[in-house]
Amino acid sequence: MDYKKVADFIIENIGTEKNISSVGHCATRLRVVVKDESDVKLENLKKNTDIKGAFFSSGQLQIILGQGAVNKVCSAILGEAHIEESSLDDIKKDQIRNLNIFQRFARTLSNIFVPIIPAIVASGLLMGVLGMGKTFGWLSGDSSMFELLDMFSNTAFVFLPIILAFSAAKEFGANPYLAAALGGILIHPALQNAWTVGNGVSSYFTLFGMNFAKIGYQGTVLPILIAIWVMSLVEKNLRKIVPNMLDIILTPFLTILITGFISITVIGPLGRVVGDGISFGLQYIYSTLGIFAGAILAGSYSSIVITGMHHSFHAIEANLLANPNIGKNFLLPLWSMANVAQGGAAMAVFLKSKNPTIKSIALPASLSCLLGITEAALFGVNLRLGKPFIGAVIGGAIGGAYISFTKVAMNAVGVTGIPGISIVQPGSMINYIVALLISFIAAAIATIILGFKDEV
Repeated sequence: MDYKKVADFIIENIGTEKNISSVGHCATRLRVVVKDESDVKLENLKKNTDIKGAFFSSGQLQIILGQGAVNKVCSAILGEAHIEESSLDDIKKDQIRNLNIFQRFARTLSNIFVPIIPAIVASGLLMGVLGMGKTFGWLSGDSSMFELLDMFSNTAFVFLPIILAFSAAKEFGANPYLAAALGGILIHPALQNAWTVGNGVSSYFTLFGMNFAKIGYQGTVLPILIAIWVMSLVEKNLRKIVPNMLDIILTPFLTILITGFISITVIGPLGRVVGDGISFGLQYIYSTLGIFAGAILAGSYSSIVITGMHHSFHAIEANLLANPNIGKNFLLPLWSMANVAQGGAAMAVFLKSKNPTIKSIALPASLSCLLGITEAALFGVNLRLGKPFIGAVIGGAIGGAYISFTKVAMNAVGVTGIPGISIVQPGSMINYIVALLISFIAAAIATIILGFKDEV
């Protein structure tokens, strides 16, 4: 690859260096935020044999070049355009300016939830292992070892408000340690455990002639997110009016006092009602419509991914897991079917295409979908050719219908495809694997039947 030549080609087709707002790269992709997307000649970029894929994602132009090559091309672009490389944080800030309000909301939730996914995955995986151990007789349900590991497995959900508070504070610009303290207030031992509310509220706070239930918010999502957002506003405004010499004393004190009071009396109760309403509404649709719900949700997921709104689903899935009356994630297996179906469609393209460039992208892209990574297949192959994307939608819908029919659910969030086997509920593992095969094969067959116009 002639890196300077590729760099010049990219600059020319994104509207020259004058159209670049910021540029940087990750392991495989050049990430460019442009001032005017209409100046970008996307089709020209896609036709270059050195470029494995080019697409816009949530206000950012991403050009797939591969490991090693992306560093050299980026350096060449920086030299040619006479600009400095931007950090990924700077690129994100520029990118957000190009997003609409719904995309910004989804991006905010994504930035909050992605950092905590490892903790939830670890807990979910341990839940799955314990479930298998109990089912197959590896561990006795009343043994000390089981009790200890069970405590390990549910800790992330019991203390979810604190974990979320710390992450949300970084996103909203609040003090993360004050946020963690506020999260602790919402799950304080003086409050009734959130999982015993079904047996009735045991006591109340009486303030200003009104009664407020002494209920904790263990495992909840929405109340703490709203509380930290309000806290960030309170803290920022207090810093504007509190004298500098008193800031370290008065600002934290007043922030916790004001936000804690509002959280317990207003945000917590309302947030719980809204969060439970969303969770129970989804569960009702899922259980009432059955295979049709699975087909619709799995079939439409890839279209949602294109808009970037799928990032907001982490919050909904976490709320499903944390709700003691639900306690399982029935959405993630559906998303997994959609992701794997993109791989099936890309595999069909690999088998049928006569274009060596398309084939060189389609095969690795297809295999990466089996690991839950769909961008290369979705943007670099299936959307690029059109009908393979429709084939993937069909395959995902069929797999989603099977998932709904067999009631497959997961114990965590964030992992799809083959790695998702690790967090599937033990009794659903075989059906999950069967569903993966159905989605992949159905998408490949649908793509072959639909056909596609091969690029010359």
